[in-house]
Amino acid sequence: MKDLFDKIYKDKGPLGKWASQAEGYFVFPKLEGQISNRMKFQGKEVITWSINDYLGLANHPEVRKVDAEAGIAYGSAYPMGARMMSGHTDLHEKLQSELADFVNKEAAYLLNFGYQGMVSTIDALVSKDDIIVYDVDAHACIIDGVRLHMGKRFTYKHNDIESLEKNLERATKMAEQTGGGILVISEGVFGMRGEQGKLKEIVALKEKFNFRFLVDDAHGFGTLGKTGAGAGEEQGVQDGIDVYFATFAKSLASTGAFIAADQEIIDYLKYNLRSQMFAKSLQMQLVVGALKRLDMLKTMPELKNKLWENVNALQSGLRDRGFDLGTTQSCVTPVYLKGSIPEAMALVKDLRENYGIFCSIVVYPVIPKGLILLRMIPTATHTMEDIQETLEAFSSIRERLENGTYKRLSAAVAAAMEQ
Repeated sequence: MKDLFDKIYKDKGPLGKWASQAEGYFVFPKLEGQISNRMKFQGKEVITWSINDYLGLANHPEVRKVDAEAGIAYGSAYPMGARMMSGHTDLHEKLQSELADFVNKEAAYLLNFGYQGMVSTIDALVSKDDIIVYDVDAHACIIDGVRLHMGKRFTYKHNDIESLEKNLERATKMAEQTGGGILVISEGVFGMRGEQGKLKEIVALKEKFNFRFLVDDAHGFGTLGKTGAGAGEEQGVQDGIDVYFATFAKSLASTGAFIAADQEIIDYLKYNLRSQMFAKSLQMQLVVGALKRLDMLKTMPELKNKLWENVNALQSGLRDRGFDLGTTQSCVTPVYLKGSIPEAMALVKDLRENYGIFCSIVVYPVIPKGLILLRMIPTATHTMEDIQETLEAFSSIRERLENGTYKRLSAAVAAAMEQ
């Protein structure tokens, strides 16, 4: 019999194998200073394009004031216990009601964390007789939720409605045999590529197929739609989304999440969401803080307007310089370049050390081999000066990538990785 840890000693995983070269710099980096458009990295000021603080609320003085006051009033422990036992308050109910109204649903329910909440929501919605059909590029929290499912599940090609329709036909035949139902899952905005899910087209398929629709709108909530209510509002199909999910970790710059749906569905979920039934309630200072942030989202449209002014300036500037941004339809700004993982490391180090630009690097296995994805998140706190500096830096690093500079610089890195 093998030692359980044998596989760990032999295979660190597709990302873990790079740890000795990457940790502390390319992965698990330490940004310091106030959350803002410019922070410190290893003692140097950098323009930060890796903070999901879309509306600039993380360090807003009004938000900081409310957070501090709530901390003094309630501490970090209150309320103690799970919602069903001793962790339920009027303020939790107030936040749920306001969130439901904002996203045009009958009811909402708070979740402690987005990732955990999505996993548990999927688990609660389906039984072994049901079939799940989900986008192949879905976020890891959706994939992990689907893994819990004891019944059948199918993936459809990313944002491919023809593929979805074929899989719905398969799922329908199977559901007729099992006596179950069908759950379709998509993201409102796919966070890596920035593409909106084809929610309008998926909802239209309800005329032909009998299914319920769950949408993870982590990146759409607060950034898309006339009021900021998300991708469903943006595409005019919010009513066709049966269960709407969003996190506080992006536009609301906090911790927590929520689901919203018809009252009867929320009533069922709050009694069957294991991650909430058996976990401590969302602490009060986060609830009070979220109420303040939601109020600012509703009453200060200038925050979203400034965000999109920056998004449009950055994305149009990159496109004008010939950069490939894929098919992003959101604030998420991916820049695709061709190169190896060692070249990517050399490029990003140059970008940070010599140009003062900090953005996330994404490589295989998240994207295909031979590609480098530099992922940027514009926020309302960025300035036109930040954007201009970044555009000039990107033009320079592309030239160095194409003339082989990073290939030469990366030779030592590549040799070390082969050992």
